Amino acid sequence: MPDVIATYRFRPEKGTSPEEAARWIAEEETTGTWTGIGTTADYVRRLDGEVMEIVPGDGFCLAKIRYPAEIFEPGNVAQYLSVVAGNLFGLRRLASVRLLDMDFPDSLVPFGGPRFGIRGIRAFVGTTNRPHVGTIIKPKVGLTPADTAEVAYQAATGGVDLIKDDETLTDQAFCPMRERVPRVMKALGRVKEETGRQVLYAVNITTRPDRIVEKAEEAISLGANMVMVDVIIAGFGALQALGEAPGVTVPIHVHRAMHAAMTRNREHGIAFRPFARLVRWLGGDQLHTGTVSGKMSHDAPEVLGDNRVLTGPCFGKKRTFPVSSGGLHPGKVFAELETLGTDVVLQAGGGIHGHPDGTAAGAMAMRQAVDAFMEGIPLAEYAKQHYELERALKLWGIG
Repeated sequence: MPDVIATYRFRPEKGTSPEEAARWIAEEETTGTWTGIGTTADYVRRLDGEVMEIVPGDGFCLAKIRYPAEIFEPGNVAQYLSVVAGNLFGLRRLASVRLLDMDFPDSLVPFGGPRFGIRGIRAFVGTTNRPHVGTIIKPKVGLTPADTAEVAYQAATGGVDLIKDDETLTDQAFCPMRERVPRVMKALGRVKEETGRQVLYAVNITTRPDRIVEKAEEAISLGANMVMVDVIIAGFGALQALGEAPGVTVPIHVHRAMHAAMTRNREHGIAFRPFARLVRWLGGDQLHTGTVSGKMSHDAPEVLGDNRVLTGPCFGKKRTFPVSSGGLHPGKVFAELETLGTDVVLQAGGGIHGHPDGTAAGAMAMRQAVDAFMEGIPLAEYAKQHYELERALKLWGIG
């Protein structure tokens, strides 16, 4: 059976060699401990981790470590993370260490993957190759169900393909789900009658893992055509439960709130790539992966690589739709699409609702920017014939 290979970047503590530091990782995550013990029978040694390669760098080293497949409990994602990303981050022999990526064999990925994937979502919305445009209900909390529905209506009228709750809106008293979802879906029904366009609404059903499927099924019974989960906060087991639940019959939109607590420090923690792999395995149809030009910390090659994990070959699983979000507006559309391609969702909150003429005009401006890219017309030139885009560029600029 093929084994698991994890790649780490690390900096040894002063006085510790790279070889010794890497060996500490391999031992800590498999059969070792800090001192010799008399309970390690010879047969246990088959489960030892193995340092396969060390590549010295400028103050840092890269190491590939092999973990025997037998250590992993098939299908138990929490246990997977306990091996490749467990106690190693606290080892005193390491000044810093970051899990960059992980390579699992087919035998340890017995998950169904996305139910819909990019193709299924495109079929629902009715598009072929253009990027999708999404927005977030803003302000992220505080609106009543009626006002939430009106914001959704305006955004959908303007041309968005996706509307989502933000990460902090779940089922609070000021905007309970049982009132919010029917109102929003009624508003989107009006848009379909008026324009023929189908728009997705991702309802945030993030809650404790043992209740998340019930919450999702409740949202669907209220009319929701997509659900959303804050995967880092709720846990990968919660996403797995949603992905495997027969009653969750709509696409799953995955938000990554709190990820930067582990991913932002480029010296220590976990890169986003392992998380992206898990989300696709476990059934995420869409996943936020960051921008190359927005307000959040970003690294273009890393974002592009994460997106390829979602859209490239993966044990025959459907492709997950990458979502570019965080400080986007029409003037940034070209920068995103030139790097990330067109299999992406451009998610703009303030960049739509902050338009001088309101939400509908902001959504139109985003769609016009996408159309300009698809038609190969420079943004400033296209704006001369499209008032909403012109107004947006005047406010926010290009790039």
